Amino acid sequence: MTTDISRRGFLKATAAGAAALMVGFTPKGLLAAGYEDSALNPFVRIDSEGVVTVILKHFEMGQGTSTGLTTLVAEELDADWATVRIEFAPSDTEKYKNLFFGAQGTGGSTAIANSYRQYRQAGATARDLLVRAAARQWGVAVEQIRIDKGVISAGNRKGRFGDFIRLAATLEPNPEPRLKSPEQFKLIGQAKLPRKDSQDKTDGSARFAMDVKLPGMVYAVILRSPKFGGTLTEFSAREAAKVPGFVDAKALPNGAGVAVYGRNTWAAFKARQAIEAEWDFANAETRSSDALIQAHRELADKPQFQAREVSTDAVQPTLAGAARRIEAEFVFPFLAHAPMEPLVCVVEPTANGVRVHDGCQFPTIAHGAVAGVLKLKPEQVEIETLYAGGSFGRRATPGADYHVEAAMAFALLERKTPVKLLWSREDDIHGGYYRPMALHKAVIGLDAEGRILGWDHRVAAKSIIKGSPFESAMVHNGIDHTTVEGVADTLYRVPNMAVGVSDFHSPVPVLWWRSVGNSHTAYAMESLLDMLAHARGEDPIALRLSLLDRENKEQARLAGVIEAARDLAGWRPGQKRGFAAHYSFDTFVAVVADISVDGSKVHVDKLYVAVDCGVALNPDVIRAQMEGGTGFALGAILRNEITLDNGEVIQDNFPQYQPLRMPDMPEVSVTIVGSAEAPTGVGEPGVPPTGPAVANAIFAHTGKRITELPMTKAGFSFV
Repeated sequence: MTTDISRRGFLKATAAGAAALMVGFTPKGLLAAGYEDSALNPFVRIDSEGVVTVILKHFEMGQGTSTGLTTLVAEELDADWATVRIEFAPSDTEKYKNLFFGAQGTGGSTAIANSYRQYRQAGATARDLLVRAAARQWGVAVEQIRIDKGVISAGNRKGRFGDFIRLAATLEPNPEPRLKSPEQFKLIGQAKLPRKDSQDKTDGSARFAMDVKLPGMVYAVILRSPKFGGTLTEFSAREAAKVPGFVDAKALPNGAGVAVYGRNTWAAFKARQAIEAEWDFANAETRSSDALIQAHRELADKPQFQAREVSTDAVQPTLAGAARRIEAEFVFPFLAHAPMEPLVCVVEPTANGVRVHDGCQFPTIAHGAVAGVLKLKPEQVEIETLYAGGSFGRRATPGADYHVEAAMAFALLERKTPVKLLWSREDDIHGGYYRPMALHKAVIGLDAEGRILGWDHRVAAKSIIKGSPFESAMVHNGIDHTTVEGVADTLYRVPNMAVGVSDFHSPVPVLWWRSVGNSHTAYAMESLLDMLAHARGEDPIALRLSLLDRENKEQARLAGVIEAARDLAGWRPGQKRGFAAHYSFDTFVAVVADISVDGSKVHVDKLYVAVDCGVALNPDVIRAQMEGGTGFALGAILRNEITLDNGEVIQDNFPQYQPLRMPDMPEVSVTIVGSAEAPTGVGEPGVPPTGPAVANAIFAHTGKRITELPMTKAGFSFV
């Protein structure tokens, strides 16, 4: 895969004489085509050999985006899937912005959703231009032209795409190219379409930022404060200088730590261990986890904001008059992202400025941050986007934390030496930007027949969005919706439901984590529904279906996946199984969990998953994401937590923050509910319902509710 791209060098192939047809959009969003046009943001390039290259505006971290976007173009173009190539787009917000964000970036399970029509139009436009060019060149009607797997034909005449690109580039694109109807699809929906990143990752040719090694490059690691919010007062590198391969150590200009340089990774890490540093903890987090939880509990008692029309105060008289009440408190810990490839970034000098090599999830933010630190103009910064070894949100911080560190480390060496910033696994676990700690309190009032009279739900958590560049767009009426998504906007018809919100404050940095707020709201909501079903003596699935209105499209789709999971699992009322369903990122997922219990030992045996994500673009990728999402969720709920002792993180590495082990992984059966709706995200929606489905299964077997995570806190071991 070709990824060595700069903004100015992106169209170098055409300038070198190898003519190429470019198809994309103008800054005004109009379809355009040509050879080389600075006003064009090409999504498709076809060279003189007929090779089709799809330009990916979204990066690949294992979620299948490179396959999905390429499928859209290849489908409309009728290209040969086996020969289509991929490239990551250069960093250029105006040309390659996420249409949902207004900035260039990947996240929120939006890559396919925001690109579905855009990439199909680019492919259809390229096809239309080639068809018209072939018809003109051969002197035949366009209706006689056929394209199949990259071969253009009309009667006995045949040619490759490359034979017609020069003429095609001179034609005016159709502003509304005809797109295929679903019955014409050959690639979209194909059950086993080979992934575009598989070959590179199998033969070792795939390049990650960890692989980058440049002439004269030095390695940098950062010694950070042991407590979040601490600042450096002084340090000594006297002992570090004795480490073979040590280069230098310099205080970061923002006081956040010390950049330690080495000729190799070992030298940098060993030298860092030898640094002696003093810190000012006046504004640092110094509390332990128990105190943090209690602070959340106190905040939940007095909500600062109301997320629904009914307030928590207004629902109290109804709850006071209820015949029965269901009450629960849920506690969720900080969670690290822990991608298999820790954070890494390379900054090198260029004749014009700098080039950043990174598995870059949000180029717009990284680009601006690096330019800001180095006081460069945006056009002086290039970003070479590479594959990323996972992210789960960690590579997309609003402040571009590790890019800023890399830029500062580069600047401290007088901007002449390429610098590779490395994070160890311990840095990753200690480094913050966690899924926020959260606490939920809920009281549900029922009448004598078990009908819901009122629901008081309160959430306390640190806001992810407040204080970030996204605050003005994403915080409304004082509420960061990511704190309450999945509760405040539940699709279930719950009468007199109030949702109170309180913001926790701490120097511990928090960040979106795979499925963001849904990772805790779904657990609370689906556990409460199970408690409600038990209190009413009703089947949990039947209860949920009774709370959905089939006349409402979204509620009907949620009901559809509930029924699909029920049927897939052969669910029968009274069985000792767990169930949960959730709607997130415009996708609907339901899960049935089968477990085995031997005393306090629990094993998750099988998960049945139903998903409705609109048009099933790549069914194999969808299944993989559902399987991966359930595994990711299990790894978090079974054993994982980040805890603090006097402000310092206790966990160091995978022995204390265990990833899911192979014996832990259950069999996962996935059914995809057919839909004609536009495709929606699949990278995150499999996570939220998995935890509560397992928790509800444990209750069905043991009668014990798990309301504090990880589940080991309830005395269970998982084998």
